[in-house]
Amino acid sequence: MSNQEVTEAAPAVLRLSTLDRWLPAWIGAAMVAGLLLGRFVPGVSELLARMEVGGVSVPIGLGLLVMMCPVLAKVRYDKVAAVTGAKRLLVSSLLLNWIAGPAVMFALAWLFLPDLPEYRTGLIIVGLARCIAMVVIWNDLACGDREATAVLVAINSVFQVVMFSILGWFYLTILPAWLGLDTQGLDVSMWQIALNVLIFLGIPLIAGFASRWIGEKRRGRTWYEESFLPRVGPWALYGLLFTIVLLFALQGDQIADRPWDVARIALPLLVYFALMWFAGLLLGKRLGLGYARSTTLAFTSAGNNFELAIAVAIGTFGATSGQALAGVVGPLIEVPVLVALVYVSLWAARAWFHTDPYQGAAS
Repeated sequence: MSNQEVTEAAPAVLRLSTLDRWLPAWIGAAMVAGLLLGRFVPGVSELLARMEVGGVSVPIGLGLLVMMCPVLAKVRYDKVAAVTGAKRLLVSSLLLNWIAGPAVMFALAWLFLPDLPEYRTGLIIVGLARCIAMVVIWNDLACGDREATAVLVAINSVFQVVMFSILGWFYLTILPAWLGLDTQGLDVSMWQIALNVLIFLGIPLIAGFASRWIGEKRRGRTWYEESFLPRVGPWALYGLLFTIVLLFALQGDQIADRPWDVARIALPLLVYFALMWFAGLLLGKRLGLGYARSTTLAFTSAGNNFELAIAVAIGTFGATSGQALAGVVGPLIEVPVLVALVYVSLWAARAWFHTDPYQGAAS
């Protein structure tokens, strides 16, 4: 067998970079470091909680921006227009994100937490906050369609500004009343949601577009993708790990003091992420979208905007509330689960789609 044939036969996972291949270990270490930092370093969690502007945590915001900018710099924006014509992809994404996602989380929250209204409300808020941040890195690691991700994230962000408060009112007040269940209000301004979207999507999207436009204009696409992107690419994972440390430091005491509550919250989240991800992947396969767009549909359907969910929970119910704890447990479960699903994606590329996810992938 030739060297080329050996390379093509190698499992896709083994062809990840060393940094990417060991990502679960780095993330596990970051989670432990954050928990220990928040638990044993006095005042860290309080300091992080105070460093907010407009309900947005400044240190966490910086980490997310560092994480997203390199990934969005990889997007070939001259191909984005072609994605807007993919009606099946766009319609499927909107249905999964704004019809199925909130409904599934509502059902799971009531099924698993009927006796814990604060945690139940927190989970429903998590289900309403569709992902605009970490999804870009999970999709990139799984060799999804970067251009489709940029379009879907942008469209879902617009819907998030318009629909978050409406759906919050429906799922916390109207639907429970119809079903004879407990009701709960949600007071959140459209400006708070818009600010979250502007910071965590608008800034990195502008930076990514500007870096590609300037880089290609000055040095050409070959230099940009073969020299520039490999140098800035690792910063996405550095930003991810930094963000995880801060997130877990912020709520280290609560997580350590209430392990049984965390386990109760974690179970419906596990079911939710698995259901939404497999629904997106299998729907994409059924519609003939191909591996790259199917995995993009899967990750954009399963991911949630934990920063928005946590900010809304804290702003409405307080930093020490059960709703805030449920929001914090969101990334505690989402991060390792979606990392695992990156590896499932790479396996599914060959087993279900009969394709090599790295064939023709950009830098």
